[in-house]
Amino acid sequence: MERATRAAHARGFWFVAAAFTVLMAFGTLPTPLWPLFAERDDFGSTVVTIAFAAMVVGAAAGFLLFGHLSDRLGRRRVVVPALLTLVAASLVLVLWPSVAGLLTGRVLTGLAVGLMASTATAYLSDLYQQAHPEQPGSATPGLVAAVANLGGLALGPLAAGVLAQWAPSPLVTPFALFAAAALVLVILVLRSPETIDRGAASEVPARFALRPGGGRRFAAAASTGFFSFAVMGFFSSLGAVVVHEVLGISSPLVAGLAPFSVFAASAVAQIALRHLSPGRMLVSGVVLFPAGLTLTAVALFHPTLWLYLTAAAIAGAGAGLLFKASVGQSADAARPTSRAGVLAVFFVIAYLGMGLPSIAFSVVSKHLGLHPTMIGFAVALSVGALAAVAASTKSPHSQ
Repeated sequence: MERATRAAHARGFWFVAAAFTVLMAFGTLPTPLWPLFAERDDFGSTVVTIAFAAMVVGAAAGFLLFGHLSDRLGRRRVVVPALLTLVAASLVLVLWPSVAGLLTGRVLTGLAVGLMASTATAYLSDLYQQAHPEQPGSATPGLVAAVANLGGLALGPLAAGVLAQWAPSPLVTPFALFAAAALVLVILVLRSPETIDRGAASEVPARFALRPGGGRRFAAAASTGFFSFAVMGFFSSLGAVVVHEVLGISSPLVAGLAPFSVFAASAVAQIALRHLSPGRMLVSGVVLFPAGLTLTAVALFHPTLWLYLTAAAIAGAGAGLLFKASVGQSADAARPTSRAGVLAVFFVIAYLGMGLPSIAFSVVSKHLGLHPTMIGFAVALSVGALAAVAASTKSPHSQ
């Protein structure tokens, strides 16, 4: 019986990882399609960043209102509604072809992300611990969660670019296929074990509760998450626009390569350097992060696709290392009964980083131009990331 139970938790671990990956991919699915949406609905780059930010608004609402609930109601009872919300978002994006429909679909997408991200991160940890009790403190669930998150974000633009390039109805087919995948995953997740016993707790877990002395550690980690996601938000919201307007390339597949490069490099860097301590991971990330941003600015002055993609990959690798270390620090700072709630607040801050700087970039570039805005953007994010990492490495247990 014990072997069967452990096997069920092991299967559930990979079902939840797949669900996490698919939902995060759905979040970036429109990235190479923005020029097609803009042509269909007649809007410019500012509306693109607003549409991207609409997902951030939905994600913030999901994290703040529902992200903590799995600590009390159970992980599965939050993951399944997240997948069903993805299906609802798909229907809106397909059946309501207008700017209003696009914004509504993006808000629903963000809500699904808010339900999923912190819950799935905690759920994967629970499932792995119960499947492998002989490996306490294993880094595997954290690594899988980070790769599912960023790997999913990488998969979205690549899948959409391929489908838009060769499949019919590029503004319908990607969303329909991901909705179908989500429905399959609903069935698989429902077959996965629940890891939270609603009747075991004598009191309701706090939404946000840190270990003694964890406040400084969490603040530094959340700040690091903010700046790491700012780079990802830039390439997700404006990467395809830069390819289309600066490089003069109209292929949806090529438009999806920049955000794919960012997120794929993030995931690869985390896997390749997974044995580094959090402190060394932060230092490695904060070296690659400004190097990639500087090269991105250079690529705008000398617009060539290979240079732009290389810059995106280097920036993404640095951002991925910063993100993985900061997620781990946030989870470590949380009280065990409030892990999902603390991670929810962390993800709210990170997703604000994904949205707000990109909006500011779009607005400022209208007045100052693309090139000086990119230089200022690179300097501001690099300095911010360096300050956040300095605070993280000074906090207890960061090495």
